[in-house]
Amino acid sequence: MDFFSEIIGETVVLGIDSLILGFCVKQLSKCKHILNALQTAPILDIDSTLNKEINKYSDHVIPYVVIRGLVKPLGNPIVSNYNNTVTGVIQRLTIKEHVIARTSAGFWSDQTRTIHEVCNATPFVLNNGKYSIEVVDALAAELLDLDVISDKFEPMSPGVIDHVWGFFSGVRQRGLQTMEEMLRDGSYITAIGELSRTHTGALKIQPPRDGLPLYLTTATKSSLLKRLASSRDFLRILLVVFGAVAVLASGRVAYKYMKRRKRLQLEDSLKRQLAAGRKERRAHAREKNLTDVQLCVVCSENPKEIILLPCCHVCLCEDCSENIKDNCPICRERIEARAPAFIT
Repeated sequence: MDFFSEIIGETVVLGIDSLILGFCVKQLSKCKHILNALQTAPILDIDSTLNKEINKYSDHVIPYVVIRGLVKPLGNPIVSNYNNTVTGVIQRLTIKEHVIARTSAGFWSDQTRTIHEVCNATPFVLNNGKYSIEVVDALAAELLDLDVISDKFEPMSPGVIDHVWGFFSGVRQRGLQTMEEMLRDGSYITAIGELSRTHTGALKIQPPRDGLPLYLTTATKSSLLKRLASSRDFLRILLVVFGAVAVLASGRVAYKYMKRRKRLQLEDSLKRQLAAGRKERRAHAREKNLTDVQLCVVCSENPKEIILLPCCHVCLCEDCSENIKDNCPICRERIEARAPAFIT
């Protein structure tokens, strides 16, 4: 049996485990990078000292900084679709479908899938008195804390036909959920990103150019650090678990390989012993004082015992036949098969 077929289970487990392990390593590296950058990021106030801090950096760019301020739109704010008294600068409208789907195991389970999502944004700044910083590309923020303005669920009333169709299709409709989230005008948030000053003297905070994330959140720097540290510790646990699985699977493959190797060596040794025994028995059973015509054309010692096919030449003893695999020594025709020949 082929060795790969013996380790197909371990190979599948090792392949899936390697993918998960690689993903965990990548996420852990990213988490550590963000955590180190956030720990060293300065916390600056939006006041007159901000320009002095920027002057300390080359090209008037601070790579990663923590800023807190009030959200203020640069122009007309976005008005909520469900509450005219609520305005904001970022709006996210989501429509989700709630269904009961039959799993492969035959059980029914609740599932939710997003069927439509749209985001609207208007330019805004973080304000503190007469000082402000424009937030650029806010929708690219990896963490964007929005307030839920409206969350409505409209259940469906399926008929008999819908129940029958749902039974055969494996999906039953429960209803639609419509949600509106907004970053409100006047919210006090923390912005973490790259702070720069344009040639006109305007300040802006935007996604960093070195791959670090932009955060727009109501959390403080310390709470974000705790959250990232918790994620880092969880990823480390996953690395240990999946690393142990990889070691066990690799050890299982190595064990099966060594076991198979020992078995093949034992089989080869038995074959050699059997061949030696047959050769010795043949030597005792062979007739003596044979004529030259009856002797093997190769060794000229043993009698002719093998017929070669398809040429039908009887010219080899069994010992020499084991070493001649390709062509007949008489006619040079290719040997396709061989059989014992009994010459009387």
